[in-house]
Amino acid sequence: MTTRGAVRKEEIGREAASRREDLLAVLKRAATESEFLARLADNSQEALREYYTLTSEERAALASGDIKKIESWVGKLDKELATWLWCRLSQEKWYSE
Repeated sequence: MTTRGAVRKEEIGREAASRREDLLAVLKRAATESEFLARLADNSQEALREYYTLTSEERAALASGDIKKIESWVGKLDKELATWLWCRLSQEKWYSE
């Protein structure tokens, strides 16, 4: 691998680690700050605005409560960190025809 390729790979790794930290920070904040949890429920895109390193896919997963996808990025979540995701999923209304 060229030096340039190695540097780029390292840079991508740092960006992914930063986004992982931001995902965990959002989940931790939702578990500990009821006001932030309410903002996430009301308007997740606005609540996540300050987490600018997150990709649109990561924001969408947080907004929808996609536990599987989030855990694929950050690893298995403990009960505390999964608080927002379970709250979000409980808001879903499923209709059968």
